[in-house]
Amino acid sequence: MTRYADIPKPIRSGIVIVDPERGTPQRIIVLQFNPDTLERSVAPQAAGGEGGGGGGGSGGDRNEALRLKGPAQESWKFTAEIDATDQFEIPAPDGIHPQLATLEMLVQPTTAQLRAASRLTQKGTIEISPIETPLTLFTWGSKRVMPVRLTELSVNESAFDVNLNPIRASLSIGMKVLTVSDLPAGHRGAELYLAHLAQKERLAGMARAGRLGALGLTGADIGAGRA
Repeated sequence: MTRYADIPKPIRSGIVIVDPERGTPQRIIVLQFNPDTLERSVAPQAAGGEGGGGGGGSGGDRNEALRLKGPAQESWKFTAEIDATDQFEIPAPDGIHPQLATLEMLVQPTTAQLRAASRLTQKGTIEISPIETPLTLFTWGSKRVMPVRLTELSVNESAFDVNLNPIRASLSIGMKVLTVSDLPAGHRGAELYLAHLAQKERLAGMARAGRLGALGLTGADIGAGRA
C-alpha cells in the first residue's frame, strides 16, 4: 500500500535576492506553482558578426567564423500563476497584492533611492550614477541557479475579492541571464554565472556520444572533407 508520505515533495522554482557584497540572501521568492513550460533562447556571440562587406556575400571575416567573443546570450520566459483561492488556510486580507508587489519591486528602485537621487539633483550634481538593484538569482532546481535581470513583467489579473483585491493572476516573466560580459570582474554574480556554466559543462560531459555510422559516415569521410 502506497502512503502519501512516501511520495517525494516537489521542489519549487523561485527567485533569490542576494547581497552582492556578503553573498547572503536578502529575500526568497518561492513561486506558488512551478511553470508548466519554459521558453529558453541561447544566442552565440560570434566574433565575426553579420555585417556586410567581403566578396562571398555572407559578410564577416572568414578568420573569425569559428570564434566567439564571449558567453552566449541566454534568455528565459515563463508564465507564473498566483492564486489566493488555492491557499484558503492562509489569511489574505489584501488578496495577492503583496506577492505582485514583491515581484514588481524587482524592476523598481525604492522610494529611498529615488529621494536620494532627487537630493543630489537639487544640490546641482552634474552626473548621477544609475540606481543599482540587488543581485537577482533565478533557481530551477539545484542544476540551474543563475544571475538574471528581469526584462519583462506582464501581469494579467483575472479574479478579485469584494474589495477589488486581486486574488488570481498570471504573470509573463522574461529574464536575461547575466554573464561575465555583463558584470564587473570579481562580482559575485560573475562567479555564480561561471558556476552555472560549469554545471552545463558537467552535464554535457554526461551525454552519451553518438557514432558516425548512425549518420552514414566514416572517419575517412570526415578526414577527407567528403559529406
